[in-house]
Amino acid sequence: MSSENILITGITGQDGIFLTSLLLKDSKKYNIIGLSRKNDKTFFKKINSINADVDTTKISLLNLDLKDKYEVSRLIKETSPAQIYNLTGPSSVYESIRKPKLYSYLIPVIFNNIVESCIEHNIFPSFFQASSSEMFSVENKIPLNEKSQYEPRSPYSMAKYQVFKSVNNLKQKYDWNIKNGIMFNHESEFRDEEYLFSKIIDAAIAIKNKKQSVLKVGSLTYVRDWSFAGDIAEAVASVNSYDDISDFVIGSGTGTSIQKLVEITFSELGLDYEDFIEVDSNLLRVGDPEIVISDPSKLKSKLGWYPKVNVEKLIQRCINFRTN
Repeated sequence: MSSENILITGITGQDGIFLTSLLLKDSKKYNIIGLSRKNDKTFFKKINSINADVDTTKISLLNLDLKDKYEVSRLIKETSPAQIYNLTGPSSVYESIRKPKLYSYLIPVIFNNIVESCIEHNIFPSFFQASSSEMFSVENKIPLNEKSQYEPRSPYSMAKYQVFKSVNNLKQKYDWNIKNGIMFNHESEFRDEEYLFSKIIDAAIAIKNKKQSVLKVGSLTYVRDWSFAGDIAEAVASVNSYDDISDFVIGSGTGTSIQKLVEITFSELGLDYEDFIEVDSNLLRVGDPEIVISDPSKLKSKLGWYPKVNVEKLIQRCINFRTN
């Protein structure tokens, strides 16, 4: 059996972890080449926690500077990947507002270095570009699908939209199986602590342990489409292996309010959230839509994908991981 190299940027993030585990579970022919700007020594431990049977000898981790076009070009030439998943890049909208020049530069330059290297060496792998629901206009009707209008507002979403348009130009120009996956909020036990989902869980556990007295949130009424990162990884892999070069919205299609998220989390720990919650509208981002829900109908009809883990099970999973 001939082997295939698969290149995953941002491999040590939650998406990379679940995607790597999935790919190696489904096929023995893959060699995973993972790139990360972080030296995460817990990567293999995390992989084994979700799949103890993963053959970690099939994974090579590289700490390569994706801003260096020469290094990227050399890597593409040497590995000739059959698939590329570009999951890397800064992902915090709040941070992009604080550091707009950094975000405006990093996201496009990393993408351009990868695709230009592929073109240079006449290597055109199946290519998945992680795009973002942050690109959508706040004026859209809910739920959001592939035909919804775009109006990026933050440096992060504007950079993502720039890459989004480049993908659609490249697929036409080179008849390339390269596509955008427009990803909505997705979480797991590996999600960084600065994200709202993890903040709520961490705060509830701290309150349970009497190490914190209150949880502050910007709103209880805002609704988001929260999915399990493991389910999203399955969708990502399916999209990249699909011959149709059109883009896909990737989300659960179910909205959950912050209040419901808080209520479920605190209830799991035997607490009444109303005793510990404080709403501070100053924590909200200006211009943030109140409701963001995906319409994954295309993903379901064309690829047969459905989420397996609902919000309740996802919260339980994250709490168990943190408390056991």
